[in-house]
Amino acid sequence: MKIANILSNIIIGLVIALAVLLAASKLPIPGNYKVLTVLSGSMEPAIHTGAVVVIKPAGEYNIGDVITFGETGKNKTPVTHRISNIYVKEGKPVFITKGDANNAADSREITKEEIIGKAAFNIPFLGYVLEFVKKPIGFAVVVILPAIVIIGDELRKIFKEFKKKPMSEESEELKS
Repeated sequence: MKIANILSNIIIGLVIALAVLLAASKLPIPGNYKVLTVLSGSMEPAIHTGAVVVIKPAGEYNIGDVITFGETGKNKTPVTHRISNIYVKEGKPVFITKGDANNAADSREITKEEIIGKAAFNIPFLGYVLEFVKKPIGFAVVVILPAIVIIGDELRKIFKEFKKKPMSEESEELKS
């Protein structure tokens, strides 16, 4: 019984955490944290493929900072790489980036306007779960499985109470 309650609470907690992460990754609130999934191994070993990276816009960016830049959208994937060099062009900073696992720096120069934010932290492998939950089957598993566990637990409690309850006087009269 205690194991079922503990398991139920763990599942509910995971569902709530996933819901918060999904909501955070979808809400376009400027100046707020964004949650993105890392889809390639270009930043390994610092950030593994399938990790979730949490980014936040910063006032300034320095060499060594891990930043996410580029467009976001259904068919557009931003890039998360480390700043390897900064120089000034026409009075504005230009950033050269490089993935830690890549041999060469990126050929594209990045302006500050293109930067979505600086990596605050990352959670390895959680991106695989988030990507699964974003799919219809994953969403169904995350919603239906906990619902079955909760309903089953409640039915078990009701049945247990029903078995403990003594028969009422009306029930006794019907038997006679």
